[in-house]
Amino acid sequence: MKLNLKRPLAFFDLETTGTNIGADRIVEISVIKLNPDGGEDVKTWRVHPGIPIPLESSLVHGIYDEHIQNEKQFKELGQEIADFIGDSDLAGYNSNKFDIPMIMEEFLRAGVDFNLDARHFVDVQNIFHQMEQRTLKAAYQFYCNKVIENAHSAEADTRATMEVLLAQIERYENVEWEDKKGNKVIPVVGDVEALHAFTNLSKPVDFAGRMVYNEQGEELINFGKHKGKRVEDVLNAEPSYYSWMMQGDFPLYTKRKLEEIYTRWNAKKAAERQANKAAQPKPADQQPAASKPEYQKKEYTKPDHTKNQQYQNTPFKKKDEPAQPVNDDMLAQLALKFKKG
Repeated sequence: MKLNLKRPLAFFDLETTGTNIGADRIVEISVIKLNPDGGEDVKTWRVHPGIPIPLESSLVHGIYDEHIQNEKQFKELGQEIADFIGDSDLAGYNSNKFDIPMIMEEFLRAGVDFNLDARHFVDVQNIFHQMEQRTLKAAYQFYCNKVIENAHSAEADTRATMEVLLAQIERYENVEWEDKKGNKVIPVVGDVEALHAFTNLSKPVDFAGRMVYNEQGEELINFGKHKGKRVEDVLNAEPSYYSWMMQGDFPLYTKRKLEEIYTRWNAKKAAERQANKAAQPKPADQQPAASKPEYQKKEYTKPDHTKNQQYQNTPFKKKDEPAQPVNDDMLAQLALKFKKG
């Protein structure tokens, strides 16, 4: 049984300054692109990491500071590497946990747009560990009956990984595998999509494994005090957890995926608030006009001031009496009134 490819499958391996995805850097990357027509495209880059290579790492892969002092940094090579890989699916040994998050960290740091969403990922180590429980050296010996020459060089390990996958497809043709629930399937077939499903059983959200999917496709926290809880439930209970992770020493790709979840959660909360606001009864002064109680207009009666009009502007008149004749007393009074001195 051959490996049926709908598009290229890029096998790749990294040599690095260490194993801390957020802090360490790539010093060598090799890519073997297996094309649907069976042809291969091979390319290897040495990379200046921008930091010293620890001696313990150099002792493993044989690359020392003097070997890369004249090489370009990843920010200068990133676009070239992304273009070479193109739209290929990705394969590697322990690639889901290390190589993919490490190279994504470098792409993001360099500002190179490399999208993982539409790709399949085949982790040869997962097939091997789930079927035989061995290392790459043992896998190469077991499946290919060969010893890796120049082990721990990027290209030698990459080629061994590719040959192991092809041998695994041949060896496990029609071989059943039983999952934890007792379901039996034939998982190792010549189809990249099926191999992707089998080598991603943990369903990581971010490849570094800080978040994983449950069977309902919901994101779960996969470490620390909130392990096993839905990310959205954690955001509801402890919104500051988002800021803690975004400011913490987590891989950039982990932060990108968390930001996507946070944006979706925030939009959902905003929609819920809007719906709750719309469902609340409005105050009386905001009620529609038809629902307001009808105002009863009272008729105003102007006061009638004409009732007393007969008394207005009327000179006061004394009662009509007959005139008194002038007598001596009257004259005496008048004299006293107008008396001088």
